[in-house]
Amino acid sequence: MPRLDWDAPGTRFYEAGVDRGVLYVGGQPGVAWNGLTSVNENPSGGEPKPYYIDGVKYLNTSAPEEFEATITAFTYPVEFEVCDGSVQPRRGMFLTHQRRRSFGFSYRSMIGSDQAEGVGYKLHIVYNASVSPTGRDHATLKDQNDPGDFSWKVTTKPPAMAGYKRTSHVVLDSRTTEPTVLSSIEDILYGTDADSARIPTFDELIGVYDTVSAMTVTDNGDGTFTIEAPYDVIRMLSSDVFEITSNSAVFIDDSTYTLSSD
Repeated sequence: MPRLDWDAPGTRFYEAGVDRGVLYVGGQPGVAWNGLTSVNENPSGGEPKPYYIDGVKYLNTSAPEEFEATITAFTYPVEFEVCDGSVQPRRGMFLTHQRRRSFGFSYRSMIGSDQAEGVGYKLHIVYNASVSPTGRDHATLKDQNDPGDFSWKVTTKPPAMAGYKRTSHVVLDSRTTEPTVLSSIEDILYGTDADSARIPTFDELIGVYDTVSAMTVTDNGDGTFTIEAPYDVIRMLSSDVFEITSNSAVFIDDSTYTLSSD
C-alpha cells in the first residue's frame, strides 16, 4: 500500500455558502425561500451514556440525537407566516402568537477544494420542522442602515424510517450521487413544468436511488469488465454467477447479452 499523503492536490475540501432554500408547508406546493442567508445546524443529544457493573464500564452507547438549527434570512415567503404563528383574519391584518404549523425545507451547502471552489454541493432535506419565537429589533433610521434580518430556532420531530434510526435530516452529496438520481430528486424538490415542487418521503428517496441509478460498465482492457449498479440491478448468485435486472441489459440469446451504460 502507498504511504499516506496529507497534501495531495484536490483532496482538501471545505463547505461554504448556502442557497436554493425551499419551503414546504403541508400539502401546498413548495416555494422558493428568497433572502435565506444562513442555516446553522445545532444537533442536540448524542451524548455518551455509560453503563457500569461492579464499578467497571461494560457498555458505552449514545443518547438519541435530534436535528436542530437556526435559520437566518432577510425575508421569508408569505407561506411561512403560519409557521411563524401569524395569521390574517382579514387581508392586511395580522395576528401574531397563533398556533405554529410544522413545515419541511431544503437547502444546499456548497463544496470547494484547494483546486476549485465549485466542486459540488450537499443537498439537505429537513422534515417536520417547527420554529420557536425569537427576538426582533426595530431601530431608528440612520445615515447608513443595515437591512434587518430574521432568525428562527428550529426543532424537529423525526419521522420513522424503516431499517434506520429516526432522523429529520437527510443529506445528498452531489460528488457521489449519480447525476441521474440527483436530477430526479431535484425535479421533485424544485418542481418541473408539469409537477409542483414537493418534499419526498425517505422511502421515495430510496426508491429513486434504487430505480433511477445508472449502471456503469467499465472496460478493464484485459478482456474483463467491471459493472457498478444498485443491488436491485445486479446481484451475485454465487462466487462466479451473477444476475442483472435492468433495461440496460438486452439479451441476444441464452448466453449472450448487450450491456449499455448511461
